[in-house]
Amino acid sequence: MIERDVVSWNSMMGAYMANGEKVLAMELFDTMPERSIVSWNSMVSCLCRDGDMERAQSIFECMPVRNEVSWNTMISGYVGKGDIRNAKLVFDRMPEKSVVSWTAMISGYAKVGELNSANKLFGLMPLKNVVTWNAMIAGYVQNNMFDEALSLFHEMLSNGECTPNEATLVSVLSACGRLGALEQGKWIDSYMKKNGYNLSNVLGNALIDMFAKCGDIEFAIEVFHCVTDRCIITWTTMVSGLALNGKFREALSLFDTMCRERIEPDYVIFTAVLSACSHGGLVEEGQRVFSSRCRAGMVEEAFKFIMSMGMEPNAIIWATLLGFCKVYEKQELAEAVTQKILSLEPSNPGYISMISNLNASVGQWDFVTSVRNAMRKEGMEKVPGCSAIQIEDTVHEFLVMDKTHEQRKEIYITLDSLSDHLAVGDVCG
Repeated sequence: MIERDVVSWNSMMGAYMANGEKVLAMELFDTMPERSIVSWNSMVSCLCRDGDMERAQSIFECMPVRNEVSWNTMISGYVGKGDIRNAKLVFDRMPEKSVVSWTAMISGYAKVGELNSANKLFGLMPLKNVVTWNAMIAGYVQNNMFDEALSLFHEMLSNGECTPNEATLVSVLSACGRLGALEQGKWIDSYMKKNGYNLSNVLGNALIDMFAKCGDIEFAIEVFHCVTDRCIITWTTMVSGLALNGKFREALSLFDTMCRERIEPDYVIFTAVLSACSHGGLVEEGQRVFSSRCRAGMVEEAFKFIMSMGMEPNAIIWATLLGFCKVYEKQELAEAVTQKILSLEPSNPGYISMISNLNASVGQWDFVTSVRNAMRKEGMEKVPGCSAIQIEDTVHEFLVMDKTHEQRKEIYITLDSLSDHLAVGDVCG
């Protein structure tokens, strides 16, 4: 480019910033023959996003001219770092404070739990918009001051200065749910219908959560069926709500429905449904869900769930996970699971043999040899091998030379018949 104007310099600096090249962006900024207010604001914004407030402040102080963006960028940068003291210093120096700067300070005070200071600023504001009201209401909710959140919401309605939006309603519905204030929640639901609010995913999820936490699970289910475009959060909220209200089988059934609709479960709903099975005493169902998720390759998620369980997982659970680690070649995770098994069952021949075979499959022969020598020295013997097959909802398990299965006669007759067919085939071949 023969002649580079300030716009082209700013474009290059912006490209460096977008690619995380902060040092190159700063070098370019330092060599610019001419800088516009956009150049200065871009550099300050880049440093604030990077959390480098010391350099951001230094460049901010060197600015020949500052506009509203300059001041608000610095305030938001300090708020993002939780440094409310320096944010307030910048705010106090600001010649003309905008709604954005007031709101940023209110959010900042709420973030660090200084609700009295936030409320004081809120009261001093000459002009508020819906974002300001939302910041104060959400601040109360985030700090467990639910009564205050609902009180401010009703003040907002009485004031008539701003109309609540989706974010406002989500916050107050959360407050109702946490308080168990069912009648308040129903009133907000009626307000939404009366004023023509669309039942979006976000509002639907908030309503389901509120009704479930307030114990009105039938209303929660009704809302769930009214949400047309359900996301994973919608399903998770409903599954958790059913479990919270003691409807454990219904929670499991809804999870199964979700899977049939080919919606991919995530760690959160995986944990929710296993928790429902655990609290509902649905042991076999829980094992089925656990195994199905591992078969789907969600081995890391299964590990996270096991680690988050309220009770100490036993060796059977860890051994199940170890088997899936082998299937999905999760060697690093397998090593961690192995240590868990050995700490619980250091002398169990079945588990030790399983661990030995796993290490053999990845070529760790020194470990295999030491384990097998130790087994022989201790006189350990592995229990007879077994296999299992699932037919519909029943799992059938067989041991070597098994004579315990209730249908063993029919099974052996069928096996003999198959052997005869195979023998005839060999002769004919």
